[in-house]
Amino acid sequence: MNFASDNWAGAAPAVMSALARHNTGFVPAYGTDPLTASVSRTFSDIFDREVSVYFVATGTAANALALTAYARPGGAIFCHRTAHIQLDECNCPEFMTGGGKLVGVDGAAGKITPEGLTDAMAGFPAGVVHHGQVASVSISQASECGTVYTLDEIAAIKDVCRTRSVPLHMDGARFANALVTLGCTPADMTWKAGVDVLSFGATKNGCWCAEAVVFFDPDAGREFEYFRKRGGHLFSKSRFVAAQFEGYFEDNGWLVTAAHANAMAGGLAEGIRGLGGRTAWPVEANELFPILKRDRFKALQDAGAMLYEWPATDLPAGHAPTSDEVCLRMVTSFATTDADVAAFLKVLSETV
Repeated sequence: MNFASDNWAGAAPAVMSALARHNTGFVPAYGTDPLTASVSRTFSDIFDREVSVYFVATGTAANALALTAYARPGGAIFCHRTAHIQLDECNCPEFMTGGGKLVGVDGAAGKITPEGLTDAMAGFPAGVVHHGQVASVSISQASECGTVYTLDEIAAIKDVCRTRSVPLHMDGARFANALVTLGCTPADMTWKAGVDVLSFGATKNGCWCAEAVVFFDPDAGREFEYFRKRGGHLFSKSRFVAAQFEGYFEDNGWLVTAAHANAMAGGLAEGIRGLGGRTAWPVEANELFPILKRDRFKALQDAGAMLYEWPATDLPAGHAPTSDEVCLRMVTSFATTDADVAAFLKVLSETV
């Protein structure tokens, strides 16, 4: 019953097979090998246009370096106030961008709104040197609350970006999970909706260590390789990251694993609600945030369930946890089984 994080899961079989398959012979280093070139073309095929792709080791590096490509002196980077780049990356975006200021924007269920973004940007009027400059906007897909931006919501945020001529970055740590939820194409959820640069996450969905920064205008990423090298994320044996992506994309496996994780989360949410619990936010990807009595949480822990307490301070009255309740975070993965879900719900049913 391990629902602590999709980071706790291992690598998918297809990924491990690809790593073993390419672990022979000698090939050029630093991304000049044929496999890296081939996988880069696969990214262009997936997104239905020519893109520039750069492999990095972690999601934090992908986010920070992507934002660095658009950094400005005195730059302000706008994101949700609970975004991963705001709360969970040890100020790496600020460090990598040379002091870029992260500006938190309010919004229900982990998502910023065009109105909230417009108001936040108003605090940085153009041409006023004392306030700095609007540099970029970042959204998380899926969000830290497990919710998913619709295509219209992404496009509306991009419209606000255009008013200040700044790029839109997408933190896609759970990109595949959101994509499956929307049932659209990768192009629809990114450049067609106005996204300029994407942190493409694969580690949480079955890879061992594979993240990528994707520029939808190759010219915009022209100097990115220097940022990546300076940041210490140029792989010498790049073929092993490429191999993971090859296995990840094989037979659309990345969408299959994401769909499975989402289905497991949906089944948990349905079962929890049926046993008297509720969820803090809609369950739209592979994360759910149940609100349970604290004694039920303890019973689950005693039975070996791995899950975390989670702050839920922005919920409306009547839905927020009471003094004897706790909000939890649960994350499913490609490795979650029906038996895991059934075992969890069995323990929970015994606490009713």
